[in-house]
Amino acid sequence: MRISTLIYYLFQLYFWLLIVRIFLTWIPSVDWNTPFFKWLAEISDIYLNPFRRIIPAVGGLDFSPIVAIIFLQFCQWAIVMALFRMGL
Repeated sequence: MRISTLIYYLFQLYFWLLIVRIFLTWIPSVDWNTPFFKWLAEISDIYLNPFRRIIPAVGGLDFSPIVAIIFLQFCQWAIVMALFRMGL
């Protein structure tokens, strides 16, 4: 397996973890103190929190995850393409 392929799949895995985290915030009955949800919040908030500090919520809606996901997808494309062009 090429390194570029592995990096691509790691980015995809993180992308889907972020998507799950975002959708779960819409469900009020989720207990964020259970081990899995706590882990999911910790692993996703590491990336999302800097965007939350830069982009304020508007009318109670947090648009920072959208910007974070777009940025993640751009980074994925740039890094994977660079590795692919290097033959890795």
